[in-house]
Amino acid sequence: MPDADGRALAAVVEKPRAEVATEQLRAEGVYDDARKVVEYGAETVALPVTAAPAETDVREVVVQTDPERRGTTLPDLLAERGWSDAEIERAPGSWAVIGSVVLVTLEDCPREAELGDALLELHGEADTVLAHEGVSGERREPDSRVIAGDPTTETIHTEHGTRYALDLREVMFSPGNKAERARMADVIAGEVGPAVETGGSAGTDAETPERVFDMFAGIGYFTLPMARAGADVVAAEINPASYRYLIENAVLNDVQDRVEAYRADCRDVEVDAVDRVVMGYYEAHEYLDTAVSAVASGGVVHVHEATPEVELWDRPVGRIEDAADRAGRGVEIEGRRKIKSHSEGVWHVVVDARIV
Repeated sequence: MPDADGRALAAVVEKPRAEVATEQLRAEGVYDDARKVVEYGAETVALPVTAAPAETDVREVVVQTDPERRGTTLPDLLAERGWSDAEIERAPGSWAVIGSVVLVTLEDCPREAELGDALLELHGEADTVLAHEGVSGERREPDSRVIAGDPTTETIHTEHGTRYALDLREVMFSPGNKAERARMADVIAGEVGPAVETGGSAGTDAETPERVFDMFAGIGYFTLPMARAGADVVAAEINPASYRYLIENAVLNDVQDRVEAYRADCRDVEVDAVDRVVMGYYEAHEYLDTAVSAVASGGVVHVHEATPEVELWDRPVGRIEDAADRAGRGVEIEGRRKIKSHSEGVWHVVVDARIV
């Protein structure tokens, strides 16, 4: 879309800042989705805008004399490459752009390299297409391979102002949990949900930060937004690669003073009387006894689980109640949410439980 004078404008930024700047330009309402992001020299890119940005920091604003239009859809781009209707039907219907990497699940998709090239054309801000083939083991290690673009898979992803450095071939990142990550920051900021009512805690004293135990911290999925919102977080992570990025990301987001990180099994970290426990792992129920013992009376445990639909909500709630009963404590269920489909007939859910 041209500006008021009919010019095709673009904001020039350094390549590492492209995702952050794009998010800021969208927030300003001046980002132009109809045109491609293109390189502007060896170290910068030109982000298409409908007007000169007033709030986003950019190197300069330039006029594009021959702007490149963005392909309308992936099927359109595949058709241009000679794909038949039957082949297009086998192409993925969804994917995620994480920093400079397009993460996609292929299943039985044909012509992988051509698909990768089309996705790079569709997303000019991306450099790499990575085929995701699952996550395995207690350390949640991804299985993936590059199918197009730059073989480098280390990037910085920005989400609601939180910056995540990661290598997608070494550590997992779930785009579908985006809303829940934002929600946990809002919980800490007091924008949603009831306050934690424990003596001397953040719920009763606005000047005292909430103390949070993030039992499966990863690269800081929940730790970082909660710390940025004002919580003091004890973060446990057993995977060495994820732990390294957790430390790096605390510094990257300037919350290193609010994050106490341990490379350890969360059951081996001595934590007690915290206001909140986050259990962001599908098999979290195996660690419920640890969570219940760590949370103060009146504190909240957020339990993630992959639950068959036929067992909603009896199984996750029942497991929490059993753990509380083993500890001689009571439980009040304050919230329960479907996050996303985990697999056919199975939901990723979160239950918020106040332990008394």
